Amino acid sequence: MPVIECDVAAAREKLLDAGADVEAGNTDHERWRASRGDATAVAYDEKVVVQGSEPSDIEAVLREGGGRAHLYSDGASRGNPGPAAVGWVIVTSDGIVAEGSERIGETTNNRAEYEGLIRALEAARDYGYDVVDVRIDAELVVKQVRGEWDTNDPDLRERRVTVRELLAGFDDWSLQHVPREVNERADELANEALDDA
Repeated sequence: MPVIECDVAAAREKLLDAGADVEAGNTDHERWRASRGDATAVAYDEKVVVQGSEPSDIEAVLREGGGRAHLYSDGASRGNPGPAAVGWVIVTSDGIVAEGSERIGETTNNRAEYEGLIRALEAARDYGYDVVDVRIDAELVVKQVRGEWDTNDPDLRERRVTVRELLAGFDDWSLQHVPREVNERADELANEALDDA
């Protein structure tokens, strides 16, 4: 459960502006509760506790934006094509800021790798980071996005355009191929999502 130290009155206003449903707290200690997406925020004195299956739905609104983040993402497909899932992690000097995973239906491994990267970039954008250093273990995706390799697959070309558009939204970015063991947490998240199905 993420805990965000903040001015709870200002946090309430930010959540209202973001379209969250805000209501009174359930106890004398709770200042208010808010729901947005698959997350719930409970405000106490000088802190907000975020609960739910997707805490990033609220954390992205309340965390201070800016700065540099390291992104890790992975896509997994059992069969090619087959059932697929993605996992992603955002890391800063404070440690893991957010992570997520989800099933994405049936697709190829390469498409799943692209989808994992897209989810990670969208999350970093929503958190308001200015600079992202992306590290993934899918060499094909790295080389296609950087323009070193081309693709004849229209689905991969479309995803490559989406990734480039997302990257263009940051002040600066890097994209690097890394060994699987460096990308271990994102890989675990993608495989856990497949195992939980």
